[in-house]
Amino acid sequence: MEKMGLNYVAAAALLLAGLVGCDAEPPEAQLRQRFDAMQQAVEEKRVGDFMDGVSSAFAGPGGMDRAALHNLVRARTLANARVGATTGPLEVRVDGDNATVSFHVLLTGSSGRLLPEQARTYNVTTAWRREEGDWRVYHAQWDAPR
Repeated sequence: MEKMGLNYVAAAALLLAGLVGCDAEPPEAQLRQRFDAMQQAVEEKRVGDFMDGVSSAFAGPGGMDRAALHNLVRARTLANARVGATTGPLEVRVDGDNATVSFHVLLTGSSGRLLPEQARTYNVTTAWRREEGDWRVYHAQWDAPR
C-alpha cells in the first residue's frame, strides 16, 4: 500500500508545471518556473497550489482524473510529516502552446525524523498546454526504473 501511495505522490510531484509567469519570458522558462512552484507546493503540503497547475482535463495512468490526483496528493501529504520530491534534470520540449517535460524523480515520505521511511524513484513524462495563458499539465505517465 505504501508503494501505491508513493506512486501517486510521484504522479503529483511529477506533474509539476503550468506557470503563471510574465509573457515576456520564453515558454521554456515559464514551464520550468511552474514546475518548480508545483514541486515546492507538494513539499510544503500546499495541495491547492499544486493543483492550480493541473488541467481540469487531466488524465493519468489507470484512468486517473484530476479529482483522483487531488485525492492522492492530499492523502499522501496528510500521511507523511514530510514529503520530498527531488528531480533530476528536466528535458523540456516546447511546440507552440504544447510542451513535454520528462524527468527522473526521487519521492520520499517520512514521519519527520532524520531519514525518510519511504523512498522510490520514477521516470516521468508529462504533457502540458497553455490554458487561459497559463501552463497546465494535462497528462502524466510514470514508471519505476527496472
